[in-house]
Amino acid sequence: MKTERLTFINATGHQLAARLERPDEGIPRAYALFAHCFTGTKNLRAVSNIAQSLTEQGIAVFRFDFTGLGESEGDFSDTNFSSNVTDLVSAANFLEANYEAPKILVGHSLGGAAVLQAAHSIPSAIAVATIAAPYEPSHVLHLISDRQDEIENTGEALVKIGGRSFKIKKQFLDDLEDATMEETVSKLKRA
Repeated sequence: MKTERLTFINATGHQLAARLERPDEGIPRAYALFAHCFTGTKNLRAVSNIAQSLTEQGIAVFRFDFTGLGESEGDFSDTNFSSNVTDLVSAANFLEANYEAPKILVGHSLGGAAVLQAAHSIPSAIAVATIAAPYEPSHVLHLISDRQDEIENTGEALVKIGGRSFKIKKQFLDDLEDATMEETVSKLKRA
């Protein structure tokens, strides 16, 4: 597997860190765009393992850190589900301009919900795969339920997720409330 470390600029001007992994031999059969989970990164072991499995099947994988996470620029507390979707579209545009448009979208957990939402803006994608994706993005609220009242009342709170602290703002909650998947999934028309 050949790995390239890359960066691209998202819609808000932040530089996002990425990796492109391609098969050792020949031209890739297709390019896949991978979205990690809520507060995760492109370097999580599960993400790396999936990327390796896909490249062994001749599929190139582009994985990146959402705004404010991992090695990407930006303030995580200013992001939300909608900004993740926009980051995915920016990543797809970068892939198309520099390599090949992604034919496959893969997402884990909240990243899975994001690829479903982004698919409508990525016409090259003919297949969408989700791994443990919630039916509704608001499902992630259980991770911050002990601080939700504080966020609602003061506008923000520091929450612990996976042993790490993250500032969550009320705008994140409001955005999740607006994100509904039923219509998105019913109009997907992808494998």
